[in-house]
Amino acid sequence: MTSPRPNIEPGRPVVVLVGLPGSGKSSVGRLLAKRWSVGFRDTDNDIEEVTGRSVGDIFVESGETFFRELERVAVAEALHEHSGVLALGGGAVADDATRALLRTVRVVFLDVGLADAMKRLEMNRSRPLLLGNIRAQWQALADARRPWYEQVADHVAVTDGESVDAVVDQIAGHWTDQSWRKTP
Repeated sequence: MTSPRPNIEPGRPVVVLVGLPGSGKSSVGRLLAKRWSVGFRDTDNDIEEVTGRSVGDIFVESGETFFRELERVAVAEALHEHSGVLALGGGAVADDATRALLRTVRVVFLDVGLADAMKRLEMNRSRPLLLGNIRAQWQALADARRPWYEQVADHVAVTDGESVDAVVDQIAGHWTDQSWRKTP
C-alpha cells in the first residue's frame, strides 16, 4: 500500500513511537521508515552504542537510575537530531522532561494487550524489567505507564492481532489527517 510521504523537517522526527515491551516499536518503526524512505533510530540502540553495553547489562551493573539518566539524554538528543522514525524505550515516558519534549512532535502509542505482548516477548528474554513472573511484571508496567503513553500520544494504534504491515498502514493513513500535525 502506498501512502503520502510526510514532509521531512531537518532535526525533527517524522514520528515517535512509544509503547510497552512487545508492542512492536522496532518492527513497526523499521518498516514505516522504509516505506517513507527515511531513517530509523531506536534510543535503546543509541545507549548501547555509546556505552558499549547492552541495556540489560547497564541495569544489572549500574542500576535503573543510571540507565534512566542515559535514556533521558539519548531521547533529548534524538528528538533534536533525527529526521526519521524514532522509537523510544518503553520507560522513557516516565520522565517529566521527556514527556514535555514529546509534546512538540508527532507521537504514536503502539497499544498492545497482555496476550499478544507475551507471544511477541517469548523470543526475547533480554528485557531487564521483565524478570521473574513476566506476565505480572508486564502488567505492572502497563498499569503504571499507560497514562503517560496516552498523555503524549497524538494517535493510538492498537497492535493486537494485527500484522506489522497493518499497523504501518494505519499509521501511514493518518498523514492525510491534518488534525494531528504539530508545529514546532
